[in-house]
This record gives sequence, structure tokens and C-alpha cells, in this order.
Amino acid sequence: MDYKQEELLSKRRAIELWDSDYINEIEVGTFEGLSNIHRYLFQDVYSFAGTLRTVNLAKGNFRFAPVLYLEASIKEIEKMPQSTFDECVEKYVEMNVAHPFREGNGRSGRIWLDLMLRAAIGKCVDWSKIEKEDYLSAMERSPVNSLEIKYLIKGALTDDTSNREIYMKGIDNSYRYEEANSVSIFDIDKSNI
Repeated sequence: MDYKQEELLSKRRAIELWDSDYINEIEVGTFEGLSNIHRYLFQDVYSFAGTLRTVNLAKGNFRFAPVLYLEASIKEIEKMPQSTFDECVEKYVEMNVAHPFREGNGRSGRIWLDLMLRAAIGKCVDWSKIEKEDYLSAMERSPVNSLEIKYLIKGALTDDTSNREIYMKGIDNSYRYEEANSVSIFDIDKSNI
């Protein structure tokens, strides 16, 4: 399957995730919740959708949590508190370092973070307000210092958590971070591609 087809199928599922209201049934801040998001988005794309990876991963010079320690890492991350903005972002950063899936971690993780923020502080991120290069460089440095990613996210918070358009713009931008921007989610939504 080519990347454009993957993008189309998973963006369709992102629309359905919102419109079916399933997004509001997802367990907040747990690996199970993140796994359900991943499984829902990528069920038509990856046979491993929603399942813990069994291979070691790296991006550039950064190595994600080794498979040998992945389950233990996730258990520790699940224990992290998530009642404040800072706690939610710290938990998100740690789950990104764990990188539990072979593909689709970022796209699933950003929805997971939004759900934590919504539950904790009644806000979510308008991802369309965070530029790709700024986000990627802040996330790259976040395991050492999370101040930059917190600054970016805090500046993009909105209390309009039930706004479908903010969610849709967020999905499009989230995919753009991953170089998956061949078709707009709004075009998929309007034309039922």
C-alpha cells in the first residue's frame, strides 16, 4: 500500500472517530486508550494496528525505547500523573520516547494528548497553530528538556474542545508533521473520497 492510500484510509477513520463519538469512549491517559486510537485510525492500513511493536526503532540518531524494556516503560508511563498541563505534556513526551507502535505513533499520540488535556484542564491543542519545523525540533529535544514543546503547545491551547473543525484542522496538521499531506481531510470529508 502506498503512503497516499494509507493517508486517505486513516484520515477517513479519523473523521469517523470524531463523528461516531467513539473518541469520547476512549480511556484517557492509558496505553489501552492510545492503542485503541491507533487501532481505530490504522485498522485498514497495518496488520499490527494497536499492537505493541516487536522491533527496535530509531529516527535519525535517536533510538526509541528498546523492545526488551518497552512493556516496563509503558507501565511506568501509565503511572505518571495527568491532572495538570505540565503532567499531561510530560506523559506525552515519555510515551513518544517509548514509541510503542511500528508506525503512526505521532498521529495517535497527538489525539491521546488532546484527550488528556481535555480531561485535565478542559482544553485541547489547535495543532494548526504549531508549525511543523517548530514542533519537530521541540519534540526532538523534549526528552532532555520539555520546556520548548510545552511553550508551543500552551500557545496553541483552546477551550473549544467540541469544535469539529479544530479537530479536523488538527488532524491535517498532525499528518503534515509526518509528511502525509497529499489530500486534505476536508476534501475527504466533503467528497467522501
